[in-house]
Amino acid sequence: MLRSIYLSDPGTAHGGRTLLVTFNKCLATYMKHVAGDISVENYHAFARRYLRQRGKLPYNSISDPDDRRRFITEAVAHARADGLEGAILDRPTDFFDEEFEWIQQHGIESTQDYVAESPRRTASRVPQGQRPLLFNVYERYLAQRRLGGKRYDWSDLASTVLAELRTDQGGRHHRHVVIDEGQDFSPEMLRSLAATIPDDGSLTFFGDIAQQIYGHRVSWRSAGLKSPKVWRFSENYRNSKQISRLALALADAPYFPDDPDLVPPTAPVADGPLPILRHATDEGREWTFVIENASRLAQTGLVAVLFKTRDEERRHRVVNGTRLHRDLPQWPSGPGLFYGTYHAAKGLEFDAVFLPFLSQERWPDPADVRLLGYDEAAVRSARLLYVGVTRARSTLVLTYSGEATPLLPRSKDVALYQ
Repeated sequence: MLRSIYLSDPGTAHGGRTLLVTFNKCLATYMKHVAGDISVENYHAFARRYLRQRGKLPYNSISDPDDRRRFITEAVAHARADGLEGAILDRPTDFFDEEFEWIQQHGIESTQDYVAESPRRTASRVPQGQRPLLFNVYERYLAQRRLGGKRYDWSDLASTVLAELRTDQGGRHHRHVVIDEGQDFSPEMLRSLAATIPDDGSLTFFGDIAQQIYGHRVSWRSAGLKSPKVWRFSENYRNSKQISRLALALADAPYFPDDPDLVPPTAPVADGPLPILRHATDEGREWTFVIENASRLAQTGLVAVLFKTRDEERRHRVVNGTRLHRDLPQWPSGPGLFYGTYHAAKGLEFDAVFLPFLSQERWPDPADVRLLGYDEAAVRSARLLYVGVTRARSTLVLTYSGEATPLLPRSKDVALYQ
């Protein structure tokens, strides 16, 4: 936020219209509340605004997730009906959904590019000989989407924005672009934002690879961005040293492979209570403990109860709490209780955070285990847990029933639990 204010200062030689872009719409609402008069949007709001200005976004032209799954199912069925064969066609719809998203987010437009690019992935799940067949199904998906009256889905908006910017001769609307939570942006999103600035403008990318929870596995380097100057922020100004120890232990786990953009955080000097790991005999008693204590602390501070999924959130609605979600109209002032998913809380911070239902039955996510295998599912869940832990400034309470998830560190060198 300070960087955006600095770049937009009209009293300086570099001053110009500046856009601060983040992935999380709820975080954009918070930034507007804190920083006041700066231009803040989440990426998809920016993309839709630009495409509307270019006359490229007809009403109801973006496929929603249910439409997308239906089009995928139809594409696979058409491939079978045309006599195509391959083990890949037996994979579940979620598999195609995720692979198509990867194709779109990386701007891949041909079978040749897909076959050439895929071997460089960290964990390719499509055998070499099956890739032409999968891309054939992807092209059939695009055809079904067009027949269904949908020009786009959320994963390929960025490619459309990039293509439009390359032909747009009308000048640029922002001199500077600042990207927050950049690790959540796909390569095509980053390329499109780089293309939106003029030659005398600038792009600033802020990211924390340890918080990369959307499966992109990208960095500003992998998106092809060239940076003449790199700042490495290692000082932790948010968390107490006790909470930071837990975050560092998570980041040292095998689920965080060595990455050139990962900057290990330095433990802060601010002291605080040890994180609490609380066991309950069943989820009913666990939830009673969480909501009673969270409500009590919310009388004098900012408190968040975070859930792994929207389904968990729906089944445990919090009375008299503010829900963290993309349509939050404004950020409330003063102390209070907040609740929502880990994803909705990205970039936010609270005096106290409660993370319930950390049992081994739920972490890693069973659906991810079935789709991706245990190791990849553990990577995603561990990074999500890292995000939840680092939302807390001073008080962190983790609860579970049955057996605790194996993703939590058990090192005796890190005195975490009481």
